[in-house]
Amino acid sequence: MKKIVIATRASDLALWQAYHIQERIESSFPEIKVEINKIVSKGDKILDRPLALVGGKGHFTKELEDEMLAGNADLAVHSLKDVPTYIPDGLELVSITTRQDQSDVFLSHKFSSVDDLPQGAVVGTTSLRRRMQLLKKRPDLKVKDLRGNVNTRLRKLEEGQYDAIILAWIGLYRLDLLKDIPYTQKLPLDMMIPPMGQAALGLEIVSGNEKLKEIAMSMNDEDTYICTKCERDFIAKIGAGCSAPVACNATIKNSKITLQSMIGYPDGTNILEKSITKELSECENLGIELAQEMLNDGAADILENAEKIAFKDEMPQRL
Repeated sequence: MKKIVIATRASDLALWQAYHIQERIESSFPEIKVEINKIVSKGDKILDRPLALVGGKGHFTKELEDEMLAGNADLAVHSLKDVPTYIPDGLELVSITTRQDQSDVFLSHKFSSVDDLPQGAVVGTTSLRRRMQLLKKRPDLKVKDLRGNVNTRLRKLEEGQYDAIILAWIGLYRLDLLKDIPYTQKLPLDMMIPPMGQAALGLEIVSGNEKLKEIAMSMNDEDTYICTKCERDFIAKIGAGCSAPVACNATIKNSKITLQSMIGYPDGTNILEKSITKELSECENLGIELAQEMLNDGAADILENAEKIAFKDEMPQRL
């Protein structure tokens, strides 16, 4: 194998991720040339409405997978949080890179923190998960949808369209954009539980190529793989899509793994929270077990109703 073609979205952050993997492959396997195939995904094209209202899954991955299945790419680099739990036949999600800081971050040109926001302040986020947790803490706030790439979102904040916005910390860090924001507050994980797969990269490959699999597996981090498997198992069992108001996060400490989760309505009500801690040696079905406990407590009804009321201010005809 002399060449690998990486499929990636064309956004700045996705390209950072792809070039990062390109550099790692060419450093470890100098005999292999790595090329980048830039693709505009469905999720990058739809900017006029929240993705939670579009329906379907894989808004940021399908076009990349299509390129691999068509023979135009060997490997795709994804933000793992965007990867649905279903992987198409002919492809494999084989490697998860070391997870970095999973925090969300509060950004503002006027206010220093969430607590500093005045009553009725306007906060921008695309995420029903963030909306749910923010309104649980501050039900007085007005949360408005925020679309576009990272630079577009930051421009809208600077223009005063929002009093504050919330984004993933890791993306801003990778693109060196935090220094340009007057006020930033990294939100603790117990205040803003991350989504499945936050701050890890997933490497998806075309099946049947053992050398390609070996290369991808050389970048796998075992602890991150275990944690994100638990998270993905949880999401698959509970039946939640990438855009649902669901938070789940697994962490490892002292040979034990803890998986915590939260679901609820996007307006911060009807919250259901649970967590499980087990020895690492007993965690194979941890995500499925926690999901079943939540389903027993009514999670399916909460998720169904959450979808009905999502973005009702923006799309009243849906109700």
